[in-house]
Amino acid sequence: MKLIIDELTTDTRIDVFLADYMKDYSRSKIQSEIKKGAVSVNFKSVKPSYILKEADIIEFNPIQKVEILPEDIPLNIVWEDENMLVVNKPSGMLTHPTAIETSGTLVNALLYRYGENLSDINGEFRRGIIHRLDRNTSGLLMIAKNNKTHEFLVEEMKNGRMIKKYLAVVKGIVVEDEFTINKPIGRNPKQPHKMGVFEGGKESISVVKVLERLEDATLVEVRLITGRTHQIRVHMSSIGHPVFNDTLYGFGKMKIKTEEQVLQSYKLSFPHPFDGELVSLEIPPDDKITKVLNALRRALA
Repeated sequence: MKLIIDELTTDTRIDVFLADYMKDYSRSKIQSEIKKGAVSVNFKSVKPSYILKEADIIEFNPIQKVEILPEDIPLNIVWEDENMLVVNKPSGMLTHPTAIETSGTLVNALLYRYGENLSDINGEFRRGIIHRLDRNTSGLLMIAKNNKTHEFLVEEMKNGRMIKKYLAVVKGIVVEDEFTINKPIGRNPKQPHKMGVFEGGKESISVVKVLERLEDATLVEVRLITGRTHQIRVHMSSIGHPVFNDTLYGFGKMKIKTEEQVLQSYKLSFPHPFDGELVSLEIPPDDKITKVLNALRRALA
């Protein structure tokens, strides 16, 4: 497996990065593999504490090779041209395979439809994937059909020329109509599967706008200025308004039964690859958000 590090994953320890990428490998197992020489960066051995830099080339050769197969899974394509597409990923679907879950993901579906006509900058597990959404976060996701487009879109993200907005139902009444959360986010050293607000973390900025106040809940729109792992979930939890049903970040139990986190990527604007024309897309609230909103609105009636 070969991976090339982009700007969004720099300044992370290699053992932490690989443990997050290869979900079936614990951090201690990854550290063991690194020490055995199964992992190299820029064709040289490294220590588990190595801090990744942009354009680093990671090669990881675990004992058992995992094959990612095409699968005939329906794709909800919102926009497409010869260089890229935007899909509406459903809640419950992994964006890309892991060494444990190698089927039923968005990448499996993309391989069936496009075959080799997908970028491979991020390795076989992430063919075409420029950015990702958590399993239970639905919505708009860009896919690159070639490496040139992939590099172009990553550069546009780095330079802030993309607009990504999310809908979220959060716990409690958010008082301010619009505000900015600027808190650094890093990996939780005691629980590596979680992120958190930590001094020394990466700069993380979210702009929050209230759309509707409900029964002990608020519908908000969140614009991501940066794109950190779990950013919206961590930021909203940090101000006492965790995303509805986000048990990882402190929501607790809820009476309305849904999958984890009531969160959707619903607006996306980006420069069209290579000609600069702005593409703006919007989708309606998904079934999960609609179900929760309807129940909360009935409670107010």
